[in-house]
Amino acid sequence: MAHAAPTAGQMPGGARTPDVFSAQVHQAARYGVPVALGLVYGYWAAANRRGGGPITGWNILFGFLTALAFIVLCLAVARFAPLLKRELHSLVKSAFAGASIGFLYSQTGESVLRCVGLALGVTALVFLAFFYRYYTHEDGEGNRLR
Repeated sequence: MAHAAPTAGQMPGGARTPDVFSAQVHQAARYGVPVALGLVYGYWAAANRRGGGPITGWNILFGFLTALAFIVLCLAVARFAPLLKRELHSLVKSAFAGASIGFLYSQTGESVLRCVGLALGVTALVFLAFFYRYYTHEDGEGNRLR
């Protein structure tokens, strides 16, 4: 006997699947993930900048300031991008990703033209992925489809 399979996020009878993590875990992740990503990003930028040379105080300062800027921008994008329409929402997140990669690449000493080209390429690819995701999971007003 064939039965219809439940859709993603739903159990038989229309009940929703339980949320595995508590509200405290979600709150901690909301700030913990950008901080962890920022620290990795700052270390990566500092390592690119010194190019295998000795670690200096200025290099450490550069890494922490880069991490701080990344964390603040990441939190701002995560907070305000969902308030925009899906096209701008996708563009803001993809521009952040492209600019982040472009900045990292610029620290290696490559030409500005190559850095901008890489940043635009990453922005375009991430935009396509985010736009597809939001276009297939939201209606025209930005409400999630259930």
